Amino acid sequence: MIRTITTRSVEETILLGCKIGRSLCAGDVVALIGALGAGKTVFVKGIAKGIGYDDHRYVNSPTFVVVKEYKGRIDLYHFDVYRLNTYDFEETIDLDRYFYGDGVSVVEWADKIEDILPDEYLEISICDKGENEREFTFRGIGERFAVIVAGIAC
Repeated sequence: MIRTITTRSVEETILLGCKIGRSLCAGDVVALIGALGAGKTVFVKGIAKGIGYDDHRYVNSPTFVVVKEYKGRIDLYHFDVYRLNTYDFEETIDLDRYFYGDGVSVVEWADKIEDILPDEYLEISICDKGENEREFTFRGIGERFAVIVAGIAC
């Protein structure tokens, strides 16, 4: 199932991320795809809020550290793999801990490591439509995530 939603402000983008965050469970992986400035990190702020991280405003891009961890109702592991390829990522990160562990993993630039993503995950493509408008295309890979996508209110 595929669903597309447009947000028209930073606040709407955070709210959409928050709604998604509320539906996530430990062990879930969210794959974000989009160009520089598309709004991936702003969306992750919303996911952080939705999974119970109180200081979601302070979530920022892990570009130069690869992963940042945030403690909430469910831990959030926020990755930026812009500068990595699949081999580098596998050599740097304990995949079992992050992709199959006790937290939610959100990967920016996930298309760069598509070969090693779990069999089931939530793929979200973000397109900058100008000013603060963003188009989100949700695709559930696997039954659980297809259900999540089906439940997203337009």
